[in-house]
Amino acid sequence: MKPSVGTVATRTCEWLALLIFGTANVFAATPFESAAVLPPQNKIDGLVFARLQELNIAPSHLCSDPVFVRRVYLDVTGTLPSALEAENFILDRSPDKRRALIDWLLARDEYADYLAMKWGDLLRIKAEFPINLWPNAAQSYHRWVHDAIRDNVPVDKFARELLTASGSNFEKPPVNFYRAMQNRTPSGIAQTVALTLLGERAEKWPTNELAKLAVFFANVSYKSTAEWKEEIVYFNPASTNAGALNGASRPAVFPDGEKVKLSPDQDPRAVFADWLVKDPQFAKNIVNRAWSWLLGRGIVQEPDDFRADNPPGNPKLLAFLEKDFVSSGYDFKQLYRQILNSKTYQLAAIPQSKSPEAAANFAFYPLRRLDAEVLIDALDQITGADEKYSSAIPEPYTFIPDNLRSIALPDGSITSAFLEMFGRPPRDTGLESERNNRITAAQKLTLLNSTVMQKKIESSRMIEFQTSSNRAPADIANGMYLGILSRFPTAAETKTAVDYFQSAGKRQGSVDLAWALMNSTEFLYRH
Repeated sequence: MKPSVGTVATRTCEWLALLIFGTANVFAATPFESAAVLPPQNKIDGLVFARLQELNIAPSHLCSDPVFVRRVYLDVTGTLPSALEAENFILDRSPDKRRALIDWLLARDEYADYLAMKWGDLLRIKAEFPINLWPNAAQSYHRWVHDAIRDNVPVDKFARELLTASGSNFEKPPVNFYRAMQNRTPSGIAQTVALTLLGERAEKWPTNELAKLAVFFANVSYKSTAEWKEEIVYFNPASTNAGALNGASRPAVFPDGEKVKLSPDQDPRAVFADWLVKDPQFAKNIVNRAWSWLLGRGIVQEPDDFRADNPPGNPKLLAFLEKDFVSSGYDFKQLYRQILNSKTYQLAAIPQSKSPEAAANFAFYPLRRLDAEVLIDALDQITGADEKYSSAIPEPYTFIPDNLRSIALPDGSITSAFLEMFGRPPRDTGLESERNNRITAAQKLTLLNSTVMQKKIESSRMIEFQTSSNRAPADIANGMYLGILSRFPTAAETKTAVDYFQSAGKRQGSVDLAWALMNSTEFLYRH
């Protein structure tokens, strides 16, 4: 007979107590750090460690192999390694295995899935209110973004296509950039462009500065068609009120103060795009976002709030990454590769300094709760369950495959109760701060004491596999720790598990162990 939720929760609490208090001395030892030396791996490390030395801040030790394999899978693909993948990496003695794993992950489909999710947040890819792209346009837009990431399209080309797109939003996916914003006036478009491509909040600019940028979007017009929710976005010379229409060129000013003359028959968006991709701020914005996605905070923090009174924590680091990114041909995958291979990225999450400046100067890897999409995918990967999604838009019908992972959802309107509860961003503004990864009481209760979690765990393929054969209790503990936490248990953790299996039985003991591990900080957080 299946125990009640309360019974399982009680046993889980008992297990958590054993896990936390019975192994405290082991965690102090710790399986999370490496004894490897810490020489700079590349220019990134030289700049970060030099800054730490100036501030008299000691960097953390390098993270251990189990921590690294879990971290890099989550940060690059938004997916946990399987037990076998984690075990093979941990036991591999190749000196260059971390670099090889990074290259392999950057070539996987999940890399494009996960980055498309992140860009989808910035680009507000969402069918329903207040964006109102409609499902077919949202899915087409997402597919275009995904394929650009998969094919490693240079980011300057990607940005240029967004800015200069014209045509039907159903037939020309990047056209949706101009529809996926709440304010489609020239100044509203300018604010969206500044936020997305320059990392600046133009609503805080002086009014005259915003008006200068808005000139480049004064010729954007929209025309509806007979097709429901389809719109044509196009260059309309007659729509501007920014200058004369008698054939004379009109003046415009780029955000850096450079002046330009716009001819009446020339699309100002193309002129702006030519300037944008050569402006250092564009590259700084992109590398700062990439850094924040991998290191938990931007060199400029918040990553979409560049301004004179919010300087970068390490100006030399930002300048180096910007110049290197441009010289690489705006190669985003190479940018990721360089950051991931740095010792800075591979530091442990255990600080060695109590200085309040340690976090801002990347002296350790920051603890961060898993994104809502990543968390539910991890739970379903471990248990073999499928999340049930729904769309707020009844027509046209949105088909959602049962095995579709949350990180691959093409439309922000496709959601679930879990995603809503765990802080998935609404994609209304494109601000990074829309995502809320703070733990709440409701989230804790859902993970610890909900029928949904009970069903997922009790029907888990992992538990069925671990308990279906005559496996020794220690082997079951090894398999479950590898599958859930991507590491082998310590000797004390193995003993705790074996002792508990003897009293609860292998089956119930495995259920309680899985529940305890999935509620641990080690599972719920990137570290």
